[in-house]
Amino acid sequence: MEILGIDVGGTGIKGAIVNIETGILISEKHRIPTPKGAMPSDVADEIANMIEHFNWKGKVGCGFPAIVSHGKVMSASNIHQSWKGLQADNLFSQRTGLDFKIVNDADAAGLAAMTFGAGKGQKGTVVMITIGTGLGSGLFHDGVLIPNIELGTIPYKNYKYYETYTSDAARKREELSYKKWGKRFNKFLKFVVLVTSPDLIILGGGASKKINKFKDQLTVNVRVLPSEFENEAGIVGAALNAL
Repeated sequence: MEILGIDVGGTGIKGAIVNIETGILISEKHRIPTPKGAMPSDVADEIANMIEHFNWKGKVGCGFPAIVSHGKVMSASNIHQSWKGLQADNLFSQRTGLDFKIVNDADAAGLAAMTFGAGKGQKGTVVMITIGTGLGSGLFHDGVLIPNIELGTIPYKNYKYYETYTSDAARKREELSYKKWGKRFNKFLKFVVLVTSPDLIILGGGASKKINKFKDQLTVNVRVLPSEFENEAGIVGAALNAL
């Protein structure tokens, strides 16, 4: 079965057609820059452009950088505030004429990793951390998703949130070496371990491809693995969630 998966991020909107039985992309990945300000009407226009690019007529799964409850956006830390309280699935459906199922982007990435990647068959508690414009987190117990666990939006010292202290965007903004940034990220992982007691931590997002540059800074007494999907996990998981 094939489903179009779309991953809406702070800097880019990525999509591909996914074979949900294997987790393999069966089309070339297509990327569109996220519109400046990421306002609902502008993002909906780019989602429509993505649908047109693939000439897609079926179901669509969409990962979104916010808390999402039954298709409604409940938070807005990395997107325009006007998203808060908006029924995103209806917005995209009305714009494209297709059925959409919306899921938190880190939850989507976790679904991919737990189904096909580093978390496959893992029992106990698994935490997925996506490192990008923000810090997303997905929580699983015995393979079952506990949705919308946004650990990156917990306040940290003089920073607004942990993600403003140790996301990949923070690394770039403050021009940190991977060694210095890795020490920051390790502090976040210590917090994750404290509040979730995981058996495994999986890293996704763009920075996960560079794990060899900062893994020596990670001192938590828990296995930490890359997702194996790198920055395609959100696309695959969004498609899986649309079943």
